[in-house]
Amino acid sequence: MSSETTLSNKKIELIQWLSTIDDVSILNKIMDLRKKESKDWWDSISENEKKSIECGLKDVEEGKLNNHSQARKLYEKWL
Repeated sequence: MSSETTLSNKKIELIQWLSTIDDVSILNKIMDLRKKESKDWWDSISENEKKSIECGLKDVEEGKLNNHSQARKLYEKWL
């Protein structure tokens, strides 16, 4: 059995189980787990990474961009 099939089977099993739950506290725990698992990546990066991204977005807004061929020339030795 492939891992994809196993994963599908597990999902079906969980769906079936969830459909039978009548205990709100269990459902709330599952919802809390879901929220924890779907954290925004922005909250998990460093302040320096955030500043770098914000700087890049500002450059885009101001039109400070290089086209692909210019970027390749600038970073050719690392590609």
